[in-house]
Amino acid sequence: VQLQASGGGLVQAGGSLRLSCVASGRTVITYAMGWFRQAPGKEREFVGAINWSSTTTFYEDSVKGRFTISRDNAKNTVYLRMNSLKPEDTAVYYCAAKKFVASMDVQEYNYWGQGTQVTVSS
Repeated sequence: VQLQASGGGLVQAGGSLRLSCVASGRTVITYAMGWFRQAPGKEREFVGAINWSSTTTFYEDSVKGRFTISRDNAKNTVYLRMNSLKPEDTAVYYCAAKKFVASMDVQEYNYWGQGTQVTVSS
């Protein structure tokens, strides 16, 4: 599975962005998809995840109510809608895939995209 993330950019605090992650190589209909982020000098951290059937989503506490994950299996694409962005959301955002059950654990994901930079100015 190859993952291609896009949609990052520079936005002012309070603004919104939508990240996309397109999968290729095989269908990801049976894969859970996760979003992670990594700020300079920090470890990669969990942002949110969605299971293969879209029946379950969960988020890191600091993004709850602001970020929403969705997926379109027909397009092999997962999205991360980010509203009310804060400067502390600035990071490189990565999408990742694993079979079936979504997880917060970065170690459980087998496939990773290249990352897309999100910068939120104050």
